[in-house]
Amino acid sequence: MEYYVGLDVSLKQTSICVVDQSGSVVREGVVDSDPEAISVYVRSKAPGAVRIGLETGPTSTWLWTELKRLGLPVICIDARHAKAVLKVQINKSDRNDAIGIARIMQTGWFKEVHVKDIDSHSVRALLASRAMLVKIKRDLENYVRGLLKNLGLVIGRAKFNVFAVRAEELIEGRPELIAAVRPLLEARKVVEQQVSELDRKVVKLVRRDAQVRRFMTVPGVGPITALAFKATIDDPARFARSRSVGAYVGLTSRRHASGEVDWTGRISKCGDAMLRSYLFEAAGVLLTRVPKWSAVKAWGAKLAKRNGLRKAKVAVARKLAVILHRMWIEGTEFNWSRKEIAA
Repeated sequence: MEYYVGLDVSLKQTSICVVDQSGSVVREGVVDSDPEAISVYVRSKAPGAVRIGLETGPTSTWLWTELKRLGLPVICIDARHAKAVLKVQINKSDRNDAIGIARIMQTGWFKEVHVKDIDSHSVRALLASRAMLVKIKRDLENYVRGLLKNLGLVIGRAKFNVFAVRAEELIEGRPELIAAVRPLLEARKVVEQQVSELDRKVVKLVRRDAQVRRFMTVPGVGPITALAFKATIDDPARFARSRSVGAYVGLTSRRHASGEVDWTGRISKCGDAMLRSYLFEAAGVLLTRVPKWSAVKAWGAKLAKRNGLRKAKVAVARKLAVILHRMWIEGTEFNWSRKEIAA
């Protein structure tokens, strides 16, 4: 007898449903949201299960990894796809969701989600922490600027340590401003130190990874973007075509075609927002700061003249994603044009 299992996972407990080949419910139960407890239940109630399904969620990476390690045929499916099926049920409950997921496994009407390995998640956690601290530092600076601007004190353009020096000059001799602004400057200093510490960790990771260093041969791509690309994509073989990476990151246009209606909209912005923003920044650096000529830069410059710089950055960001994936597949560095080589 073939069995199919659905898991509806919450933080404390997991509802489990087992169905047979015809979709009939064979077993139902609730266990703690622990891989060992789930494994024991499945092996006892559904020996030889063909597929075990769970939705993407906060603990899906951990559960999927541990259940795979225990030798279970677990499959992670997109929560949005599962929702499209489960919403036809009149009553919403953990039990009914587990039944629905089990029947999705039984019918085979699903698309498996690639689950990144733990190392990739660790790198992404490091980058996410750095991005959060950079945002906090920027928010503190903007808040200090706003406080002083209300009193006619303008800091102006100031980067790095110049910002703190300029702010101290403006509040000197004014106790009421010192009491309000200096704590913010001290907090900014601490955050800046933590960002520098994370930057050193990023550099260490880059030095140990040959593939990330190859990514950095692309003009405009620095260590943060290269590391984010590798950690987000995780396995280049899961994309049959390199240009699919642009759609995965959300840098391709939306399209709606039905009957006589056919329109193309803005980019979808699906996928990982952090990698998409880094690719957009890299495209801006390539178009505005990199002096060295390349075919990608020339192509982007033509787009900028015709459609504007912002749209050109989006297009170049998508092309950079495609180039990085192709370099990863082929194990090569960035291929500069013949014009540049001849020069």
